[in-house]
Amino acid sequence: MLPTAGLTTARGAETTSTTGAFADRDRVLTAEFGHPEDVGVIQVVFETHSISEDNEREVASGWSHSRLSHRGRELARGLGQRRGRDGIGAVFSSDLRRAAETAEIGFADSGIPILLDWRLRECDYGELNAKPLAEHTGHRKTFLDEPYPGGESWRQAVSRVGGFIDDLSTRWQGQRVLVIGHVATRWGLDHYLAGVALEELADAEFNWQEGWEYTVESATAEAGGRGNAAGDRRLR
Repeated sequence: MLPTAGLTTARGAETTSTTGAFADRDRVLTAEFGHPEDVGVIQVVFETHSISEDNEREVASGWSHSRLSHRGRELARGLGQRRGRDGIGAVFSSDLRRAAETAEIGFADSGIPILLDWRLRECDYGELNAKPLAEHTGHRKTFLDEPYPGGESWRQAVSRVGGFIDDLSTRWQGQRVLVIGHVATRWGLDHYLAGVALEELADAEFNWQEGWEYTVESATAEAGGRGNAAGDRRLR
């Protein structure tokens, strides 16, 4: 089992070694930014969790713990191969089973710490957790500020992700980290780090890709804020 305590809980002992994956990380950062310790930029790479059984059944999991399908496990191994030599210093994942399983399958043998954080979870659909996707069609804008019955709103879910972004600066400045999560996770990164309004995100069609990249610049990271060089992005 992976730990579920949050940002301060890691799988395995922390290491200061510059061999293996950590040496790869340092070479990548140095090539692009110079010495990462001098820059303070946090590079954030986001990847969606791999395909789950609920995905294949066209069910919206929300906070339910759907596990990966056979195809999903294969893709999770591919994610590990693709990102294992990408200079990643830590893997942060939602603690929902489909995301945690993606991280474990992809990175268990990599030597890269895996940290689970509940704030990276999908939006809590409340009574609509684990219901067919057809029941969710067109509902996102309805529940942008109004919570789902028995759950939370999209804005509340995105705010959780904002808290995670704030905490990155306490430990991970000058490093490249991978975040594995869900729609709400990506919306949080887009909203706070790219300045995209939630209304725009709710209207946008989702197109999967091999990762999204963001930066948290030193100017705002040192202030404990979210954003890039343009300044703090505590957006509504």
